[in-house]
Amino acid sequence: MRLATRANGTPDGELIVVSGDATRCLSAADIAPNLLAALERWEALVPMLQARAELVQAGQGDPLDPATLRAPLPRSWQWLDGSAFATHGELMQIAFGLDPIDRERPLMYQGLSDRFLGPSDDVPVPDAALGIDFEGEFGVIVDAVPMGTSVADAAQHIRLIVQINDWSLRAIAPIEMKTGFGWVQAKPACSVAPFAVTPDELGGDWRDGRVCCDLLVEWNGAHFGLVNGDQMAFSFPELVAHAARTRDLVAGTIIGSGTVSNREYAERGSACISERRAIEIIAEGNPRTAFMAFGDRVRIEGRTSDGDTPFGTIDQRVVQA
Repeated sequence: MRLATRANGTPDGELIVVSGDATRCLSAADIAPNLLAALERWEALVPMLQARAELVQAGQGDPLDPATLRAPLPRSWQWLDGSAFATHGELMQIAFGLDPIDRERPLMYQGLSDRFLGPSDDVPVPDAALGIDFEGEFGVIVDAVPMGTSVADAAQHIRLIVQINDWSLRAIAPIEMKTGFGWVQAKPACSVAPFAVTPDELGGDWRDGRVCCDLLVEWNGAHFGLVNGDQMAFSFPELVAHAARTRDLVAGTIIGSGTVSNREYAERGSACISERRAIEIIAEGNPRTAFMAFGDRVRIEGRTSDGDTPFGTIDQRVVQA
């Protein structure tokens, strides 16, 4: 099942169900006014949502207008981002002389959740000198997760999967990291691809609690990376259980994988500029690739092993705020 949010003049938008080929949709506002409300009553409402999905898949519904689509959750109670790809962490550690990474537990921070940019929204930044960078990743959305939930039980709370661009301002990040209090200024609002999908939509590409899809990244029309989500050192159920160790997670909490990164980066490329710069520092002593400028565009698209694009596409331009 593919769910999306259509702009309707309200902060949370209108919940719609989308056909598998992303050409048609049916409103689900009579079932739940928005996706956040649906997640809060998921067990009770999912049969009705699935029935609506069967109707749109059978040919019912209106043409889908991509221009009306917002982030699946335009705002949520909580956004927790991990850093679950060991290769990314190792490259950054070596290039920038960071302390050794704790491999016994996931890295995670709590980011901005009161807004998520839509898949084609312009991205406002106050100053191009702040080191504007994209970060392609996958994420999951959970229903209510009780404190102390085990890894095995955490898997049952993963209801939807999304594709994310976690924007970063790299000139600020090292300053905030030294405080030990996490990021605020270095992490503006994330962007999310238009469709949130149930795990079954990915078929065999959802396995071992990982999104084993390719992530295509293009910068100003040029190929930048084609990485795969299968090399997560910690699975999504492990990330969910980690987040819920000492707190309940409210329905609608989004948990990210962190920048998708592969050991075969020489062949596959990267999903963020900072990682490419780290590779250049290791190989040549200095980075050659600059960060983004105003007017630059980034396109990010997740692809299954059979070539499907279940999440849709993020295609955005950076503009001066």
